[in-house]
Amino acid sequence: MTTVDQLQPYTNSVLDKTDFQGLGSRFQGKVRDVYVGDKQIILVASDRYSAFDRNLALIPFKGSVLTRVSNFWFEQTRDIIQNQVIAMPDPYVIVAKKCTPLPIEVVVRGYITGVTGTSLWTLYQGGQRDFGDFVLPDGMMKNQKLEKPVITPTTKSDEHDRPLTCKEVVSEGHVEEKLWNQVMEKALAVFTRGQEVARARGLILVDTKYEFGLDENGELTLIDEVHTPDSSRYWQLASYEARIAEGKEPENFDKEFLRLWFKEQCDPYNDPVLPEVPDELRLELSKRYIQICEQITGEAFSLENNTPDVSRIEASLKNYVN
Repeated sequence: MTTVDQLQPYTNSVLDKTDFQGLGSRFQGKVRDVYVGDKQIILVASDRYSAFDRNLALIPFKGSVLTRVSNFWFEQTRDIIQNQVIAMPDPYVIVAKKCTPLPIEVVVRGYITGVTGTSLWTLYQGGQRDFGDFVLPDGMMKNQKLEKPVITPTTKSDEHDRPLTCKEVVSEGHVEEKLWNQVMEKALAVFTRGQEVARARGLILVDTKYEFGLDENGELTLIDEVHTPDSSRYWQLASYEARIAEGKEPENFDKEFLRLWFKEQCDPYNDPVLPEVPDELRLELSKRYIQICEQITGEAFSLENNTPDVSRIEASLKNYVN
């Protein structure tokens, strides 16, 4: 298990952003630098940590963890649905086929939990039982497993996503009915596979979000990222039942502590300049990302082989220059 002490020499070994030439038009997302070429899309995962609609810090190895975990799950679910991956030439890079993204984020939930205003538990606690596509019974407890996974779609927006029912996805014209039925079928199948594989590794896949697109032949394709610590909620299986029985929250992959630190130090939504994150907090979060990566993939994470060497990354992409 990687320790904070082992991470000390890598405190400033981080990938903030890239600006490679000849790979196509560049777009910078919250975490990834995206290069759209003639025949493919190149996704370079940075070490940026985002919250409150801002980039807050650089977390060593975060980009490598996200790429490695996502590639693992793409392989684990390839028999269910085709995906975007062409190659992973570097620990920070996925080369993907060009697809036309569907305008919907597909959120799949296996448990009733959450603290945000739109979470299932918050709405349920406020008295809602009918969620449009499914009805939950009275008497449920927070963090309880649902009878079966449910889909709660949202629009995709750079600002704030809007919750939808599955019926509204079709009735508002976001996705045609036949295609949406296929999306739902594949999303639930990928989630079920994810829960099965996670359970074998001592984890509970609680909920996640998927993005889908259509390839050049109009075939449905799984894109973006899959079951990463950024897109999914994980709990530790071994302690789940005992902690629930004691009225405690499940043991989880927790990156919330850094958000809470910012809220204690400043107004992260409105202050023009935010405080710099102490190195010990950055390294603690790095350690947690690496630990969840190792538990999911079942493989040791080499610090030396996963450093963000820009020259190495650029060299790995020489075969993909337009």
